[in-house]
Order: sequence, then structure tokens, then C-alpha cells
Amino acid sequence: MAKLPIRQYPHPTLAAKAEVVTVFDDELRKLAEDMAETMYAAPGVGLAANQVGVLKRIVVIDVSEDKSDLIVLVNPLILSTGGELVDHEEGCLSLKGLYEHLKRPSKVKVRAQNLEGAELDIEAEGLLAICLQHEIDHLDGTVFIDHLSRLKKTRACTKLAKLRREEKREKDKKADE
Repeated sequence: MAKLPIRQYPHPTLAAKAEVVTVFDDELRKLAEDMAETMYAAPGVGLAANQVGVLKRIVVIDVSEDKSDLIVLVNPLILSTGGELVDHEEGCLSLKGLYEHLKRPSKVKVRAQNLEGAELDIEAEGLLAICLQHEIDHLDGTVFIDHLSRLKKTRACTKLAKLRREEKREKDKKADE
């Protein structure tokens, strides 16, 4: 397994629509393994292939406390959403350190394939429902701040730029020591 570099916003692959996977082979399984290792190391609860520069419709998710429940979905598609809109704080490995409040449906039904190509349906609520919506958005070229109003998105981008400047200053300071 190998840890992959996570593309940071506004990298072009984050705005691109991922292609449907038609070949289910060892290369796809290796990509899923590498994505899972990358997600766990980050640490995060979900990662879409776009985020590691691969425009294929594959996501890895693990919302368990002990990181023991990896879900790998190929060609996921949201069939329906329901429940009430839930306000929650959302973050993203491609917008490191930035968290904003969003409203998303509390329930979701998703159809996908596993790594062998077999079809499966998932009905989820809570954090898993939010994560599924977030990661499938990535496959469609949407990052979570795209759901914010123009004003809030501008503020979020300003905040993100400040976080990156501070991170660079810290790295430079450590390099000088």
C-alpha cells in the first residue's frame, strides 16, 4: 500500500467529473487500498478518487470510532435523500483545517458496486449519510464550500488562505531551526 498525495483546493481535479469505472481488476483494488491508507493517515472519514488525482468514480469511507468498518464504493449514485435537513459542521481533506456549517438531508439511499463489480444498495443516516453525500459530490466535481452562499464561500476561501499561510510559516520556522 502507498500513501497518496491529497490534492488541495482549488486543484482542477477537484472540479472535474469522475469517469464511470468499467474495469474491476487488481489496479482498482490497489487504488482502493492506497486511498484507504491515505484517508486513515490524514486522518479523515472519507476520500474520493478525485482528491488523489484519479478521475474514477470510487470512494472510501469509514465513520467508525475505531476505524474498523471500511466501505469501498465504486460508481456510487444517490438514489434518494430524505429526512429533515440537518445542520452540521463539515470539513474536507482537500480544504485542510477549514470547517463550515452546511445543511444536508439526514437520510440517503445509494446504489454502487463493490470492487468485484457486484451491485449493492446502502441506506444510511447520520454521519454516514452526510459522508456519502460529501464524497459523491466530489465525484461530480463539487467541494462542500460550493454549497455555501457566495458571501460565505468567499469568507471560507479567505479563511483557507490564512490557514495555509500560517501552515507555511510554521513549516518555514521548523526548517530554520
